[in-house]
Amino acid sequence: MSGAIAKSVLQALMVVLLMTVIVFFGLHMIGNPVDILIGQDVDQVDRLRIIKELGLDQPVWRQYLAFLNGALHGNLGNSFVYNTPAILLIFQRLPATLELAVAALLLALAVGVPLGLFAGMKPDHPVSRLVMTTSIFGFSLPTFWIGLMLIMAFSVTLGWLPSGGRGQTAELFGVQWSWLTADGWRHMILPAINLSLFKISLVIRLTRANVREVLPMDYVKFARAKGLSPARVVLMYVLRNTLIPLVTVVGLEFGSTIAFAVVTESIFAWPGAGKLILDSINALDRPVIVAYLMVIVCMFVTINLVVDVLYKLLDPRVRVEARA
Repeated sequence: MSGAIAKSVLQALMVVLLMTVIVFFGLHMIGNPVDILIGQDVDQVDRLRIIKELGLDQPVWRQYLAFLNGALHGNLGNSFVYNTPAILLIFQRLPATLELAVAALLLALAVGVPLGLFAGMKPDHPVSRLVMTTSIFGFSLPTFWIGLMLIMAFSVTLGWLPSGGRGQTAELFGVQWSWLTADGWRHMILPAINLSLFKISLVIRLTRANVREVLPMDYVKFARAKGLSPARVVLMYVLRNTLIPLVTVVGLEFGSTIAFAVVTESIFAWPGAGKLILDSINALDRPVIVAYLMVIVCMFVTINLVVDVLYKLLDPRVRVEARA
């Protein structure tokens, strides 16, 4: 397993390096941040001075080498807009995105696994058919439209929940968190629901398909023949083996939830990294864009590694094949 992990780490480093090349050179082909950052009323002397201070007077390949040299020392450059280290901006906003993504994923598991398990155990039940039919809407309806409808229903019409912002936060380990306060939870409910609907539908369908695949297996029939209670058969044999592929998919979906929370954060004015990257794209703040993508890629790679290890721990067949 150690050899496989070392190989995965090496592949991850190559992926990160390739990503920096694609993003860095791709960004220099799209627009010119000078036109956005520097007003028209600035004279030519000041304009050239600002361009030189930002390092935009150098050839692209030289800017890239300077970026790599800084990255090796933990410096991904300073934001053009905020004039602060780009990686610091990302880490300041990332906790808000992380807690929103975790809340959405936990909600998806809490709702999706029981419903998918029920739909798999009793596929012909009217409730099961209703669940599977309803799950189609999670895939079909646009995220931005659902978010607006949630705001109209629960914020504007009923007035139960706030329509935006992060609410009151509390500090833990030097980081501000919303889930530590009641007001923070109230602000988190709507964006978490909006972000989790697609995941709920995915978990329901994946769980149901895995349950239908596991039920005819011989070890399930043998467990029933031994006289085990239906609840124990479901928990010890059906659900456990259903979780094996579910862990893989959910782990990857956690990374995508973080990466694609931009729409939800924009609709609900959630001050996370997704909203930051959207503002940075509008301002062509290249250091922040590159730093954000590097953080996301590193998170994806780490999640993939953790999922791979968990998969080996949950499924003994994988460990046997690895030793063979």
